Amino acid sequence: MDARINYFGNPVAGKILKHINSASKVVSDSTLPVATQELVKIRASQINGCGFCTDMHTKDAAAAGETALRLNLVAAWREAKVFTDAERAALELAEQGTRIADAAGGVTDEAWANVTKHYDEDQLAALISLIAVINAYNRINVINQQPAGDYQPGQFG
Repeated sequence: MDARINYFGNPVAGKILKHINSASKVVSDSTLPVATQELVKIRASQINGCGFCTDMHTKDAAAAGETALRLNLVAAWREAKVFTDAERAALELAEQGTRIADAAGGVTDEAWANVTKHYDEDQLAALISLIAVINAYNRINVINQQPAGDYQPGQFG
């Protein structure tokens, strides 16, 4: 499988990615726990069918010390006992924020109330932004049919 265009080598795409990457850097530098960030990126990427991002973020999470058990259970987090209440709240927000078109009304008040129990306002801003950013990356890669499987942890810096 080949990508439709060389998105990573295209000058227009490079300018766009520069800005998306800058937003992503703000999130990664926030106080939102790194494990939560990776779990959210993985779950949104699974929902969106983005093999490239799922590959990238599972490998990055593993390289950062995440366990295979937790990585294997992200898609079934509701039935898994290995996630904290805070992570579960973030995963719920990620799912509802990713599936906006599928859920009349978007993110429920219940999901929002639950996530606010676990994260402060700066972390909530980072979490909302993370969900938006990973969905942007997912859409770019899915539309472009970016192949998955070759990513090496830390490949993009």
